[in-house]
Amino acid sequence: MKAVSSVSSPMSRFTVVLAVMLSCFPVGLAAQDADTVSVSLPRSYRMRMVGIGSVNLLDTYLSPENYKGTEVRFVSLASKPSRWKALNQRIVHQGDVSVSHNRADNNDELAGFYNFQYSLTHDWQLTEALKAWAGGGLDATLGFVYNTRNSNNPAQAKASLNLAPVAGMAYTFNVKGKPWVVRYEATAPLVGLMFSPNYGQSYYEIFNRGNYDHNVVPTTVVATPSLRQLLTLDLPLFGRRFVVGYLGDYQQAKVNKLKYHNYTHAIVLGVAIWK
Repeated sequence: MKAVSSVSSPMSRFTVVLAVMLSCFPVGLAAQDADTVSVSLPRSYRMRMVGIGSVNLLDTYLSPENYKGTEVRFVSLASKPSRWKALNQRIVHQGDVSVSHNRADNNDELAGFYNFQYSLTHDWQLTEALKAWAGGGLDATLGFVYNTRNSNNPAQAKASLNLAPVAGMAYTFNVKGKPWVVRYEATAPLVGLMFSPNYGQSYYEIFNRGNYDHNVVPTTVVATPSLRQLLTLDLPLFGRRFVVGYLGDYQQAKVNKLKYHNYTHAIVLGVAIWK
């Protein structure tokens, strides 16, 4: 099976965003208090964020057209020690809805997804200010795509369960004696299972007539070359810790002769709680 087209375009956009955010480093470092010791990102913290951005959606079961529009997303991320002292628990909840339009702007697709991730990670304190972590765990997604113009097959259900590695880094620097944190994390599915109708198969055949046709598909990174990443700046303001950043979510699949992609570029805003 051939791999889905690469995510070079989303990655090039991410590179620009990354360069802009990293350009704040010299400013932050110049403002550091020489007598203040950097405070590393703690093992226990929570982040709650709302994101809004662009979405590019393709599902050939519904339409051969690309649909482009706007997505709104909620992200909850928590890290805390596990029962194994050397490992941390990483728990992520994400929910998003989007409305997108075809090139002729005469048809819409509505989509909604919920994603849950549970991982165990190990931390490495590389320097006083620089921390890295890596690990892996489960990544589960449920959702739907609805085409407002289709009559026979207007909707497509989405469900997948994957084993996914995760890795990240956090750099802490001081501005006027207060710790600021630049944090980057990425995760990608490695192997898993995905639900999909087969090419030309209707949901009536699957659920009403019980005609199974390879609808639970084993997948690998070859069939689902996908990536989620989050780059944030965490800063103290008005007695709280605020978060601003970029979320890139590039989901792709090619199974049962059907192609699917859902590319999201979003700006996120939120709060962080250190424990």
